[in-house]
Amino acid sequence: MSLRMALLGLLVTKGPTNGYALTRTFADSLSHVWSAQHSQVYPELARLAETGLVTVEDEGPRGQKRYTVTDAGRDALRHWLTEVEPNRTVRNENALRAFLLPTLDREDAARLVRKEAEYYQRRTEEITRQRDMLRDPQSTGFGVYAAELGVRISSAIADWAEWAEARLEAERARGNGG
Repeated sequence: MSLRMALLGLLVTKGPTNGYALTRTFADSLSHVWSAQHSQVYPELARLAETGLVTVEDEGPRGQKRYTVTDAGRDALRHWLTEVEPNRTVRNENALRAFLLPTLDREDAARLVRKEAEYYQRRTEEITRQRDMLRDPQSTGFGVYAAELGVRISSAIADWAEWAEARLEAERARGNGG
């Protein structure tokens, strides 16, 4: 369902476009929120067209289709955003690893969370740059809320990893666990 809504939302904001451009948008600006490959985007666009949520505006060279969202598609997107409760159940491999940290000796655990801190510090910087570009007066601002959420989540994980590393190092120094 989320891929369907993401495609509808992109078509609403970007206007008529093709599957390749939509896939590029996923790679360039939505990758920290949702990922989608060509093999997922094109079949979903076909299903959206079958159900009348988008139409094929025109067909270009090599069968390239430009899609546009219909009023029914806009209504479906609005309904999903305002009436459907999001699935808040998250499978988070990082959280599972955090849960299982005590299975490692403190040195290995500290090394693991240090790598996480470094990754999320870099990720925070990347998303901050994206967010700042979206805040530019020349920008439409589409995605600025998601980028801000990404900055805050990445920053929080980096902070947690730094805390966990310090705690693990202190435990190791006291001789508790490895």
